[in-house]
Parts: sequence; structure tokens; C-alpha cells
Amino acid sequence: MDHFGADVVGPDGSLDRQALAAIVFKDKDQMAILTGITYPLLTERMAQKLAAEAETDHVVVLDIPLLVESTRESAAQHVIVVDCPEDVAVARLVQFRDFSEADARARIAAQASRQERLARADFVIDNSGDLAALDAEVDRCWTWLQTLA
Repeated sequence: MDHFGADVVGPDGSLDRQALAAIVFKDKDQMAILTGITYPLLTERMAQKLAAEAETDHVVVLDIPLLVESTRESAAQHVIVVDCPEDVAVARLVQFRDFSEADARARIAAQASRQERLARADFVIDNSGDLAALDAEVDRCWTWLQTLA
């Protein structure tokens, strides 16, 4: 991460995702630079994975956090959105990722809106409940995916 400097590298040499996020989610120009660095590599890797599965009947799931903001939606036959109310998302970021509430809200504000993501969805997984409810939602999604074959 030459552009972003040593501050985004953890003590073990791995990417400090939280430090990088603190930079790019506050500055659209920095986000554009990060996108320019990562998208070509991610797009190439995604194409390789899809090509490897092209002649199979496998379901291929592409986990693309910023799909709506990117140009990658064309790679997807169907879009599944995992959704929860903003207040739930903020509370989880604060609880599980040690974000301040302000940082959590800033990150959410820098992304496509909930309404924009839902408008693009072919299927919505409700993630507003507990893990058992999420498991049931994933099962419901898998059932839906199997009907598409």
C-alpha cells in the first residue's frame, strides 16, 4: 500500500483495514485511488473464478460489499442484498468492530443508500434479527437459488 503509507499496515505486516477505512471513507478522492488500485486485481480474480466454474452447475457467490457503487453488477446474474435497518448496522459496527458511532454513520453515509441497494436486489436477506433468524434467512435464500437452476 505504497500510496497510503505505513499507517495502514499492521504490526504483523497485514493490512490494517480499519486504518485504511478511516482514510478512504472520509475522502472521496482517496476512495477513488483505492478503487483504482484494487478493482483491476479483483476483477481479474473474479473472472478467473467464474471461468473455472463456467461448465459446472455450481452456484457461484460473489461477495462484493460495494456492488451498487461499482461497475461489477454486470458480472452477477442475480443480486442478493443482506439488509438491516441503519441503526442496527451502526450498533453492530460499534459493538463488534470498535467503531465510534460517528465513524459507523460516516462509513454508512459514504456508501449507496439502503434504498439503492434494495432497489437492485433480486432477493433480500433480512439480517435485522439474531443469528438463528439469519440462518433461516440464508436457508430461504438457498431455496430460492435452487429454483433458478
